[in-house]
Amino acid sequence: MKTGFSETPASFVSASQTARFDTENWAESNMFCPNCGCSTLARYPANRPVADFYCDQCGDQYELKSQSSAFGRKVADGAYYTKIERLASDTSPNLILLQYSRVHRRVENLTVVPRYFFVPQAIERRPPLRSTARRAGWVGSNILLDRIPLSGRIAVVQSGLVRDRREVLDEWNRLRFIEERHGEARGWLLEVMRCVQMIGRSDFALADVYLFERELSAIFPRNNNVRPKIRQQLQVLRDGGYLEFLGNGRYSLC
Repeated sequence: MKTGFSETPASFVSASQTARFDTENWAESNMFCPNCGCSTLARYPANRPVADFYCDQCGDQYELKSQSSAFGRKVADGAYYTKIERLASDTSPNLILLQYSRVHRRVENLTVVPRYFFVPQAIERRPPLRSTARRAGWVGSNILLDRIPLSGRIAVVQSGLVRDRREVLDEWNRLRFIEERHGEARGWLLEVMRCVQMIGRSDFALADVYLFERELSAIFPRNNNVRPKIRQQLQVLRDGGYLEFLGNGRYSLC
């Protein structure tokens, strides 16, 4: 994989037009499918509502988001209701987050997020466009990256350095057990993963996760048995090989 961009047509005059050409052509020429390992991704025709690329081998879809600055806690996305419908049908695309350098004309950082990390609480509804806007009333969305556990944000390029493809595929495959959960069950699993992440230690106790009981109650207000639900999710994470149970209410990240 090369990180540098190809030559831009001289007819391009705007920075946004150039950036879109550079990043989309780079992805088509260099990006592989982290789901199956296929060496290339194919590009959809322009203006497709949700996805930008797909894998000819496994059929997985990918949405590309690119910018010159580092990604923050949220990233603007498409129509809110379209996004939520696709979450319900489990057909959301995987996400590619590409940060590039205008000066060096290359990819600086690239992260992929598997589609099953997107649950309703990670999608924010934006206010409808004003009546004076060309698309008055249209409701967009934001992807809340801080609602996605760090383990779900898999680095492919870091500070201009390309990671070994095998490592990327191994990280992706390690998380496949999450895909077996659906609806609110997946939401619970991802939120408990995020709580474990926020503890900030590789070894932790059940009591450490109980400290997030109030926060989890606010996210899932219909559940009145939060502590048993936490224990259930830790067991799923253990069975999936994400955690190791050490005994006496203690766990360790694998």
